Amino acid sequence: MTDDYAHLTDMTALRAEMDRLDRELAALLGRRSRLIDRAAEIKAGAGLPARIDARVEEVAANARRNALQAGYDPDLAEALWRLMMDHFIAQEARALGEDDDG
Repeated sequence: MTDDYAHLTDMTALRAEMDRLDRELAALLGRRSRLIDRAAEIKAGAGLPARIDARVEEVAANARRNALQAGYDPDLAEALWRLMMDHFIAQEARALGEDDDG
């Protein structure tokens, strides 16, 4: 599916649409953060660590595949997701009381 942005005829309108989309992305990231909090609760009960390397690689591969399907650079997607994963793994580690020194 291709988005049609022809109706955005000037930078003011384009920037307003970008700002709207940024608010949407922020709301989605907030939801993801709350899911991470729940993951930490589940992992605590199951005795699992914050970082599970196989899952990290699975999420990175998913990010690349999703980017290709959405029509943007998979290298960008992977870099962004790895940054997010590092942040969210640290969030889980704090909740689990794990040491930060790895």
